[in-house]
Amino acid sequence: MQNKILKIIKLLEKDYSINFYSGKNPFNVLISTILSQRTRDENTLIASKKLFLKFDTAKKLANANIFEVKKLIKQSGFYNVKAKRIKEVSEILLEKYNGKVPHELDKLLELPGVGRKTANCVLVYGFNIPAIPADTHVHRISNRLGIVKTKIPEQTEHELMKKIPKKYWININELFVKHGQTICNPIKPKCNKCSIRKLCDYRSNLPKDF
Repeated sequence: MQNKILKIIKLLEKDYSINFYSGKNPFNVLISTILSQRTRDENTLIASKKLFLKFDTAKKLANANIFEVKKLIKQSGFYNVKAKRIKEVSEILLEKYNGKVPHELDKLLELPGVGRKTANCVLVYGFNIPAIPADTHVHRISNRLGIVKTKIPEQTEHELMKKIPKKYWININELFVKHGQTICNPIKPKCNKCSIRKLCDYRSNLPKDF
């Protein structure tokens, strides 16, 4: 299985450039990931850009008018809940961590609205710390490939951590997200254009002329 996983990683690295880490602001990563819950990537991007133009620190967001925050993040959906949540998170960061985002998984998980996917995104994209954020793309593709047989993303994360060497953890999310957005779509995946189709259980179950 590990040989299969390493082949998949190498092939995807040829398809997609990995340049996501360039000292990204951990606070921006944290808030953006909370905003990304239950919405499309493009909506998250719009809402995050609007929000950070005005409130780009925990102190500013903690002291922000919640109605203004709701207006700025409306594109992300569920904005009433999310506005309250990100303000609460900012207040905790200000009170407990001097406005800084902690880089320990257990401390991140204590923040309201922060589950394992969000916490792992902060570790990977905010601090360059090895972790495996198991979002819908990672969960879907890992199961289609036959690397795991899991029902929920958290199970996928734990299984991948067992099967993938730690030095590759930090790239997995980026590779699978890009592949999931361009080729391995939730509906009607473009198997005929997929560079890893010969290693995929899902592809092997399709008609030979597909």
